[in-house]
Amino acid sequence: MRKPSVLLSLLALLSLLLGLPVPAARAADNGSWSVYPVASKSAARPYFTLSAEPGQTLTDKVAVRNKTAQPLTFRLYAADAYNTARDGGFAVRTLKERMRGVGAWARPATARVTVPGHRTVTVPFTLRVPRDAEPGDHPGALVALDEHVDTGSGRLALGVRRAVGARIYLRVGGPTLPALSVEQLRVSHRQPLVPGLGDSTATVSYTLRNTGNVTLSPRVELTARGLFGRTLLDRELTGVPAELLPGQRVRLTETWRGAPQLDRARVTLTARARDSRESASAGFLALPWLPVALVLAAAVAAGTLLVRARRVRARRSAPGRPSPPERPTPSRPRSSPSARP
Repeated sequence: MRKPSVLLSLLALLSLLLGLPVPAARAADNGSWSVYPVASKSAARPYFTLSAEPGQTLTDKVAVRNKTAQPLTFRLYAADAYNTARDGGFAVRTLKERMRGVGAWARPATARVTVPGHRTVTVPFTLRVPRDAEPGDHPGALVALDEHVDTGSGRLALGVRRAVGARIYLRVGGPTLPALSVEQLRVSHRQPLVPGLGDSTATVSYTLRNTGNVTLSPRVELTARGLFGRTLLDRELTGVPAELLPGQRVRLTETWRGAPQLDRARVTLTARARDSRESASAGFLALPWLPVALVLAAAVAAGTLLVRARRVRARRSAPGRPSPPERPTPSRPRSSPSARP
């Protein structure tokens, strides 16, 4: 019997990994539908850029466009944003997750909307900022989640619910603090057993953490110094999140190919963002372990043979002990012949 298909409703919202910010005005789009702010009187907006004071209420409108010929029904909701653990990309919470920022403060006028084929529907929404809201940036999105579940085929079918969200960048008035930290810097080193018979590689892993209350665009530089201060590496890293959101941390790695095979290296990672600059360092010892082990083994063997040779030489050159004098053997008294009568 074939096992029944397993339907897994993946609310990970793959389409909500909206990528990096774009300079041009462009709607969030997955090819079937798009979600974007209604254009203002002056220009189109790629995303919502809002500012408010604690206790203030804002109103705006979001547009949902159906690019297919069939009507589509969406669940509309607001969600908080976060950085993904894999690469620090911009992502938003799912419908069932707890919201603490924009996701809890914004409410669309309707929770569900049906958009006819090749049509656009505009939905107003209200954003109420609490009086005790912390100052700084509160990123999020307005999400249009397709209520239709796409299922695969085969013994194990995977159900996926797709969604698209228009980003919301909300700044709450008050003091702002840009702050960045570099944590848990680790260096692992691999090299061939025999020098010259392969490449040496070092992997640098580290954590970037936004400890302030505003979104940062960090720049990270990686340097390495060898013995006597020689420069082994000086590189600006490219796989760094373009937006590191407040309170978020991202674990990243960088591969250093061509690392030294015989040296003592000191790696320093420096992160900069606005007025914040933080550094962390770690070192490693690069040695060709197989030749070193052979040299040590040869040294131990040579030392053992030398000690034995010295002992043998010492025995041979030592003076012999004098033999003890022989004790004289006492003579027995001769018996006189007995007189015969």
